[in-house]
Amino acid sequence: MTASLLGATRRCASRTSILAAAAATALFGSAFGASAAGAQAPASPFTICRGQTYALCATAQCFVFNKVSYCKCDVELGNSISLTEKFDQSNVCSVNAGGSSGGYMVSMYSLPQSIVAPSGNQALYTCSGATSTGAYAQCDGGVCFTSTSGGTFPGFSGELGRSEIICACPITVAQPSRTSIGYQIIGPYPCVQSYFEYCGSAVANTNNGSTILSGATTGGIRLFTRLLYGSVPPLNECRSRAE
Repeated sequence: MTASLLGATRRCASRTSILAAAAATALFGSAFGASAAGAQAPASPFTICRGQTYALCATAQCFVFNKVSYCKCDVELGNSISLTEKFDQSNVCSVNAGGSSGGYMVSMYSLPQSIVAPSGNQALYTCSGATSTGAYAQCDGGVCFTSTSGGTFPGFSGELGRSEIICACPITVAQPSRTSIGYQIIGPYPCVQSYFEYCGSAVANTNNGSTILSGATTGGIRLFTRLLYGSVPPLNECRSRAE
């Protein structure tokens, strides 16, 4: 089980570069339609899965062990979006559907209402591409195991709720010398400047026992939101005073 899990999460690592390119497109001139019609049939490489149970990890905290992050995510039901991940005659939606009888589900994206302004109690924190050196969990497509719901797991105190699940997610480490786009994590709102410590490797790293956050390339959350819903509502955002 462990070997197959690690293999599955490491094969997901290449998706980070795809998301980075897509987010850059969204920021600097989108090739993806922003209309509701476009969201119903998003351009490859994204797919909308409809009416499925899935894991939402956008706001998750994660425990690092053996270079893999294990994130406490929420179990949701409805429509979600993910990279397609085609293989044979399958894709991410059919893989996730199979989990209902197989004891697993897939981490996909829908908009966390907690970051929607003005009533949300969380916000997007932008880690600068020029200076950030932290690690974050890239959970889109991560595999989650239903046996963890209601149980205990290393790195997390107490028992998980029945609507919580542990997902294995590959880790992305920011490299300022290679990109200027940066990444975004979700934290408390009103803004807490000390939370930007998760943008740096002193706190957010790949060491065993470290706590890192689920994140995405800057613009990725807005892109996924637009493709899934057709528009992006006002979102709470926090910027570092050091920038």
